[in-house]
Formats: sequence, C-alpha cells, structure tokens
Amino acid sequence: MVAMAHSAPSAERLAVVDGFLAEAWADLVAHDDRLRGLAVEARFDRGVAHLSGEVADPAQLRLVRDLVGRLAGVLGVWCRVGVAGRTPVVVDLGCGATKQWPGNLGLDIYPAAGVDTVADLSGSLPLADGSVDVFFAVHILEHLIDFLPLLDECHRALRPGGVLHVMSPWWRHVNAVADPTHVRLLDVQTIKGICGQRPPGTPRWYPLHAACDGASIFADLTPLPPDAPAPPPSHLARFFD
Repeated sequence: MVAMAHSAPSAERLAVVDGFLAEAWADLVAHDDRLRGLAVEARFDRGVAHLSGEVADPAQLRLVRDLVGRLAGVLGVWCRVGVAGRTPVVVDLGCGATKQWPGNLGLDIYPAAGVDTVADLSGSLPLADGSVDVFFAVHILEHLIDFLPLLDECHRALRPGGVLHVMSPWWRHVNAVADPTHVRLLDVQTIKGICGQRPPGTPRWYPLHAACDGASIFADLTPLPPDAPAPPPSHLARFFD
C-alpha cells in the first residue's frame, strides 16, 4: 500500500531511492522468467519509472507495467514502449514549451515552441477516437475548474490499453496554492473518485497506479469499456483509503 507522505522527500533521498529501484528492477528481471528476453528498459527519475523499448503484444507491456508498479517507492510508471513494431502515439496536454518526451504531440491553448496544435483543453480535443496510446496531463488538472470533460475526452481518444498519466500538486503542499492560476486542489482520493464515483454511463477508468510523495500526486489510468467489471477492492486498497 502507498503511504501518504507528510513532507516531500529531499533531492538526495529521491536519488538514493532511484538507485534502490534500479537495483530492485535489475534483480527482478534476472530472476523472473516472465521478463526474460523482453526488450524493455526501465529508468527511474525521482520515483517515476520511465519504460522504453519494444514488446510483441499488449499483454507483455501490461505485465511489465504491473511488476514495475509493485516496487516500493515507485510513484508512477510512464511508458513509451512500442508494441508489435508500432511506435506509440504520445500526446502532451498543456505542454507549453516543454514536452515530457521529445517527439510527443503537444497540445496547448497558447502557441509556444513545443506546441504542435493549439487547442482549448476545456473543450473537444482535435483527436480521433482510439488514436492515442499515451496522454500526459502534467500540472494541468489543477488549472481547470472542471477537468472531468478533459478526462472524458482522453478516454474517448485513447486506444484500448492506453494510459493517461496525471501529475498535480498535492493539496497540502505549498505548490498547490502558491500559483494563483491553480483553481482546483487534488489528492490521491480525487483519483479514487474519478475511478469509482462517476454517474452511470460516464467514461470509467481503471487505476494502474496512484501515489503521493508529499509534494505531488501521481496517477496512471487506463480506460475501461462500458461492460468491464469494476476494479476489485484488493486492487483499489493498494492506493486508496
């Protein structure tokens, strides 16, 4: 279970944790037959696992994501892994001049060096249904009075098995209130509400991972089809009260 931190860890501690995670993952790869031979690399940066490489099918990618996410200290699993020879389509929402990864498609309401398409994130996204593998919403949701329509748009545009990565200031940290353009306060429990408290008929999400490091909250969400069962309580208990 992920414990809620009351103060953000220092840069020095985060670097040590990253070293531990790299060693733990290398040991797991060496001893778990399910991972042997998979061309996936994991790099850890401030508790976030960055996956890259290639797998033959989506089930292999899901396995790698799940196993990385079980390591104590992992806050999120950000993934740019090709499946069956296809390069993933990755969209950075509200990227401004800085994208999470070079080559991502950048969407923002204001033109900037990293913006490929100008779009109002509070409205419809200029993306076809089922056309995106990964969305990044990094320090975006706290700027939107109502961010649920954006989440619904991400749900529509994601391919089955696609992932929405969320990162936002934790409501108890000064960063949440220091920026006057922040209009929403978020917690890991907010992610629980997104996944389990929407009205019937609205898009549903499955939490692959959720965490808080005392400064930010992190969540990796994948869309659920309308007829899919709800996440089991044993899974939800890993992340939520």
